[in-house]
Amino acid sequence: MTSSYIALDLETTGLESRTEKITEAAALKVIDGEIHGRFVTLINPGRAITKKITELTGITDEMVKDAPAMEEVIGELLKFSEGLPLLGHNISFDYRFLKQAAVNSHLECERDAVDTLLLCRSLMPADEKKNLSAACAFYHIPQSTAHRAEADAESAHLLYRKLCSLYGKEREELFRPHPLIHKAKREQPATKRQKEYLQELIKCHRIDITLQMDCLSRSEASRLIDTIILQRGRLRE
Repeated sequence: MTSSYIALDLETTGLESRTEKITEAAALKVIDGEIHGRFVTLINPGRAITKKITELTGITDEMVKDAPAMEEVIGELLKFSEGLPLLGHNISFDYRFLKQAAVNSHLECERDAVDTLLLCRSLMPADEKKNLSAACAFYHIPQSTAHRAEADAESAHLLYRKLCSLYGKEREELFRPHPLIHKAKREQPATKRQKEYLQELIKCHRIDITLQMDCLSRSEASRLIDTIILQRGRLRE
């Protein structure tokens, strides 16, 4: 059972780490059960944030327009969290995005972790919901704004401390960090021709879209080009 860890939470533009981007990162450094440091930043995902994601997280395009790109902060975030296991609610989700960002920047990111969602599935009544908000409510843990990275990281930390106090002695094996396993392949940047053709399509079809061409991967550019052609047609002569 560990009392020192990095409580991690990421907000993203969607669910798939290979195609979606991080919009906010929060890492809380917990030493012997107490928070001793915070790394919190908005991230510019290089694309428009959908209305659905804004409704869920409260993060807007305006909020992230001057924020750093993930490649500008990933090294600092990994250094901040170095040497400690990760902790989070469904931490494998956040780890997939973290590792993808690390791999894209040629950095190593192999970590152990404790997942409070797995703990809740083992320790809470079967008929109770196990998402972070529901679990915190079940254990009477106060919560601040939901679905923002720092608030959710802190809620996961408090939930873990509560579970430790209730079940740690008799179910110690559940609280041990375990290796996170995820293979990520480095994204190749979009080619010059892809970016030029995409810009021509956007101009030709008069599409109102917010894109940072330098942040596009080769696969993202290809998917976007195919989508525009499917919906609007090819370039007009």
